[in-house]
Amino acid sequence: MKKMISAAVCLLLAGSIHLYAHCQIPCGIYNDPLRTSMIYEDLNTIDKSVAAIRKLSGEKTIDYNQLVRWINNKDLHAQKIQTVVSEYFMTQRIVPVKPGEKGYAEYVTQITLLHSLLIDAMKAKQSVDPAITVRMRATLKAFEKAYPPAAIHHEH
Repeated sequence: MKKMISAAVCLLLAGSIHLYAHCQIPCGIYNDPLRTSMIYEDLNTIDKSVAAIRKLSGEKTIDYNQLVRWINNKDLHAQKIQTVVSEYFMTQRIVPVKPGEKGYAEYVTQITLLHSLLIDAMKAKQSVDPAITVRMRATLKAFEKAYPPAAIHHEH
């Protein structure tokens, strides 16, 4: 009986593990355009959620169930952006460059843009201001220009 309970607990715990943007083992499988496309999709979802939240909040009788669902949806997609930016780009794709070494200026630009995305994703969780996702799209476009995947030499 104890073995069955232990097995059931293990299965429950295993089922609660979250899957993230990319593995953190040296698999060598990278698809940078897919990741940026995922971020754009998350931004579209945040926009839709913000519009729904603003509409629901302005109604005479507020449907709190729907309001909470849209808030959770907005926050989930902002978190997805933070996960892709931090766990995929910042920890696996952007190779640190020391001051004075070739590529340092590009490195600083890339990290600064990614940091801006992280901060704005946090702000998207705290707000229903549509200007945040507009700014995030501009930052993501700037990152795409500053981050040529062919220039990355990530050794595993």
